[in-house]
Amino acid sequence: MSAERALEPASEPTLLIVDDDATFRTALGQALGRNGFAVHLAGSAEEATAMAREHVFEYALVDVRMPGQSGIELVGTLRSMDDGIRIVVFTGYGTIANAVAAIRAGAVDYLTKPVDAARCARSLLGFAPAAGGDEDLPSLERVEWEYLQRVLADSEGNISEAARKLRMHRRSLQRKLSRLPPRS
Repeated sequence: MSAERALEPASEPTLLIVDDDATFRTALGQALGRNGFAVHLAGSAEEATAMAREHVFEYALVDVRMPGQSGIELVGTLRSMDDGIRIVVFTGYGTIANAVAAIRAGAVDYLTKPVDAARCARSLLGFAPAAGGDEDLPSLERVEWEYLQRVLADSEGNISEAARKLRMHRRSLQRKLSRLPPRS
């Protein structure tokens, strides 16, 4: 699917989805296209910026971690181009610092993956979560496990280096990493 090809006619609200994961980006784009958005897809912040120069987007979904310019930087760029755009940031590595940075840059919401099209659409359109919305909150154990995985990935799989960054004993980190990921 071409990044510049819209999935729906342009008479519908325009949406830019920016994520470096092509499979996720395409699936989310197709689902939101079926829900009434004219979807455009970009695989990087640079590609998204170029598209935003050619098209006016009412909405944008932006991943935080991408090669090159980060999604948070892209939020600022998109807002400087059009301050009326509603931008929702999503990430698989959610942190409070990233959430604050995204909101300060101009995002209206910050979602953690996994996200589905319905949740994204609610957030883009400004609807509050359904009653009992706490079901989307991950457990503390899940947040810790994801954080450990992110630090390990940032350390290129080197457990000793990750343990140093985390200020914990290497064996303690190995023990925590050997466990299955907790359910949300």
